[in-house]
Order: sequence, then C-alpha cells, then structure tokens
Amino acid sequence: VQLQASGGGLVQAGGSLRLSCEASGLPFSTYTMGWFRQAPEKERESVGLINWTGGRLVYADSVKGRFTISRDNAKKTLYLQMNSLKPEDTAVYYCAAGDIVLSSTRGVQYWGQGTQVTVSS
Repeated sequence: VQLQASGGGLVQAGGSLRLSCEASGLPFSTYTMGWFRQAPEKERESVGLINWTGGRLVYADSVKGRFTISRDNAKKTLYLQMNSLKPEDTAVYYCAAGDIVLSSTRGVQYWGQGTQVTVSS
C-alpha cells in the first residue's frame, strides 16, 4: 500500500494550496480517508475526514470554513484544498486511510509520507 502526498510548499498568509494524495495497492473507493498534520514539537492532529462515498465530511474546528476535503475514486486520489492559510497551519500534512475518527490517530491503517506546508506571515 502506498499513499503518495504532494502539493505542499511555501505560501504567504491568506494564500491557498491544494494537496493531493494518490493511493495504490488498496481498494481506495472502500476506505474512509483523512488528512492529519503535525507541527514541530506538537502531536499529530486530525484535519478532517471523508467517507468512501464522499457523502460524509468532518473537519476540525480549526480549519472549518477554510479547508475542503474531496476525493476522486476513479483516480484513487484524495484532495485537501486549503484557503485563507494562517501561519499556525504550518505543519507536515499526512494523508491516511482506515477507520478514521477526528479525535484520534488510532484507527489509521495506512499513512502517507507527508508533505510540508509552510505559511509565512
């Protein structure tokens, strides 16, 4: 199983980035997918999740209204559109697959390798 995240980079506060996560080796369309992030010296936290149909979306309060998760099951790809970025959004962002819940990393079965997002003030 491989989850290949991409799209990170350096952006000014107020800007936008779109992350992608391409999956291989798993039946992507049957998995709940999620995005997590980890800032330096902080624990990994959930950004949000999307169920296998795309009909259920849950977001962390810190990103609600600014971030949007979507998926394309035909392309086996997960997306994270990030708008109105803030310096506190700076972190390594990870995609994940499994029994994902917002409050814990415990249900994650597979992790992507992470992509760095840096937001300058």
